Amino acid sequence: MSTTQPGATGAALVTGASRGIGKVVALRLAQSGFDVAVNYRKSEAEAEEVVGQIESIGRRAVSLRADISDLGQAAELYDRASGALGPVNVLINNAGITRDRLVIQMTSDDWDAIWSTDLAGPRLLLEQSAAVMNGIPNARIVNLSSVVGSAGNAGQSNYAAAKSALLGLTRDAAVRYAGQRTTVNCVVPGYFLTDATSHLTDEQSDAWLRRIPLGRFGEVSEIANLVVFLVSESASYITGQCIAIDGGFLAASGFGLAS
Repeated sequence: MSTTQPGATGAALVTGASRGIGKVVALRLAQSGFDVAVNYRKSEAEAEEVVGQIESIGRRAVSLRADISDLGQAAELYDRASGALGPVNVLINNAGITRDRLVIQMTSDDWDAIWSTDLAGPRLLLEQSAAVMNGIPNARIVNLSSVVGSAGNAGQSNYAAAKSALLGLTRDAAVRYAGQRTTVNCVVPGYFLTDATSHLTDEQSDAWLRRIPLGRFGEVSEIANLVVFLVSESASYITGQCIAIDGGFLAASGFGLAS
């Protein structure tokens, strides 16, 4: 049975797609009819493996090494993806890092690294992609933020600040690019079964689960399904939205995503 969404065709660039959420999103987009540019920073072998999996689905794929914290590399990435696959009409800003410390111990490097990778790089990619996407049918941009951007988390003030700023960037860009029919939305994951949560002890996992009304961690495939919906024709009238996918975490914690 085909998994293609209505109007879900073209080429997509997914940053940080060699593993984790980015990998699953890239594969799900391929299953939905997209050719995919797989961006990575260090994991070349893993990125090539994702490319092979996409090609086995019957879609074209290319791996592109670029550190999006380097604005020069970020500035070239969209053009490189378009040169390899043809006009890219979908950008998924997924790449991100963490450098966790209590705020009193956090260094300038800790702040700068997060700000560059989690906000400045995605901002530049968004701006450059949107400019080129003008006139391309079904142009879509999806940013990946985090519930930490709304609720905060001890030891993650730098990450929380960058992910919160990404929410504002999404809303502003949605208004600015609406006239050219480019939608800009943000997916806001809660706590998911990823490498980032694999280190948690049973006691820590239970403590987090008590704060999630649905009583479980999310599956990364659920994030990918939401991303695929947002880039489909079914979501053509949705823009400027920051959509939490968190099992009710923000609602139960008394936080929201309203501007």
